[in-house]
Amino acid sequence: MTFVRNLNMKSFPKMNRLSNPDHRASDGMKTIAIITAAGKGKRMKAKIRKPYITLGGKPLLAHTILPFEYSTAINSIIIVTAPGDEEFCLRNVVKKFGFKKVAKVIRGGKERQDSVMSGIKAANDGWDIVVVHDGVRPFVAKEIINKVVQSAKKWGAATTAVPVKDTIKQVSYGFVKKTLQREDLWAIQTPQAFRFDVIKRAHMMARKRGFIGTDDSILVERLGHKVDVVKGSYDNIKVTTPEDLILGEVILKQRIRD
Repeated sequence: MTFVRNLNMKSFPKMNRLSNPDHRASDGMKTIAIITAAGKGKRMKAKIRKPYITLGGKPLLAHTILPFEYSTAINSIIIVTAPGDEEFCLRNVVKKFGFKKVAKVIRGGKERQDSVMSGIKAANDGWDIVVVHDGVRPFVAKEIINKVVQSAKKWGAATTAVPVKDTIKQVSYGFVKKTLQREDLWAIQTPQAFRFDVIKRAHMMARKRGFIGTDDSILVERLGHKVDVVKGSYDNIKVTTPEDLILGEVILKQRIRD
């Protein structure tokens, strides 16, 4: 059974050195963000799960939630954690840093796809747009969140991405099979945003057919639905290995200086 913790907003402390977030939606449409933080993080080789590793004195997950908290495009947030981490996340991230838009902390599933589906179910109906974001992408800008939401409102589905910088070759049995056209290749990131009915239908079809995708946009593609591409940022890294933490420290220091 899925664990759902509904949060009492009155118990939250005020956020330090930050103004109150704006909860208003300018066009009246309701948007909910699902932030996935249920991964095992084996490649990090850390004693604690990746979302709770500290960067600049804050857990990665706290950095990730912050721009969603302050984005005027987001009305509510659901955090999906690894089973057993619900109370830890609530106490050490949500309450500690006073995130007022976080409405639920829920238990994730075996695969990332299962966790997103759990978030969709926990959201219930009544939402126009769903935004899905990796809990260990701590440097997404709220401007990008706003852009991908607006794109989803227009097109029904949108993903952030950046053009690849390297020459990409297709390899077979250890030898180059073909050099791909770099100008046509983009590295996919999150956030990704979808109309609620579209992403719910895509996940239901994938589950029915036993398909596991590497992201949510591929599930929507399999419906035959076009996915708009919003240019993201090279700073929007996914922290996966210890080397990524080193890069993250550099990005964070640069942002503090700016």
